[in-house]
Amino acid sequence: MPLRDHFHSPLDDLASWEEFHGGWPMEIVRTLARKLPPAYVAAPHVHHGAFIEVDVATFEKDQAIQPWEGGNGNAAATAVWSPPQPTRAVETDLPDTDEYEVRIYDTKRGRRLVAAIEIVSPANKDRPEHRRAFVAKCAALLQKQVAVSIIDLVTTREFNLYADLMEFLGQPKSSPGTESPQYAVACRYFSRNDRWRLETWERPLLVGEPLPTLPLWLAEDLSVPLDLEESYQETCRVLRIR
Repeated sequence: MPLRDHFHSPLDDLASWEEFHGGWPMEIVRTLARKLPPAYVAAPHVHHGAFIEVDVATFEKDQAIQPWEGGNGNAAATAVWSPPQPTRAVETDLPDTDEYEVRIYDTKRGRRLVAAIEIVSPANKDRPEHRRAFVAKCAALLQKQVAVSIIDLVTTREFNLYADLMEFLGQPKSSPGTESPQYAVACRYFSRNDRWRLETWERPLLVGEPLPTLPLWLAEDLSVPLDLEESYQETCRVLRIR
């Protein structure tokens, strides 16, 4: 099945892009399960908005907080320390950072994250702060030598986050992969002979055309094919998208 436009009529009248984006990561995991070496596992991760649950139970103490001692070691001269007024205090909202991704781990190295497949949502592109958050996340992963693949099907926003990522990393912003707002790209950043090397595989995406196969790097000398067309077709079939 060739690529469809999930963000305009008539398709978005029949099936929402959220349904497709929510289902695609699991189908990518299914296709990778047949290709990954035994030491590697893939897992889907879908997160909406800025609110992340944090388990704070480990930080709770049974006893009350003791008052701060003034630094002279004299327990009798204790006082409650009051911090100064904040230098900035404004009402604001955290960026709504949608995440539709697949994470690949190396179980022989303590379940170390080795690759991430990021599926761009409209919310990742609609505001400058959202675009910066997405780019910063991808850059941080690459700097930790995690291979990053970006898939952008969004036809309602013209921004190219891959181009922004290259600019963030100090690389030329213009290249064949940055000329289309819809694209798929695989990136990796690794050290060879004491020199850092950035490699990318860029493919434009066109409505009506098949999706490409990209290299998914698990280690410097180990990769498997990331067949986007196979997982895309299966997601559409399950959701009855025609």
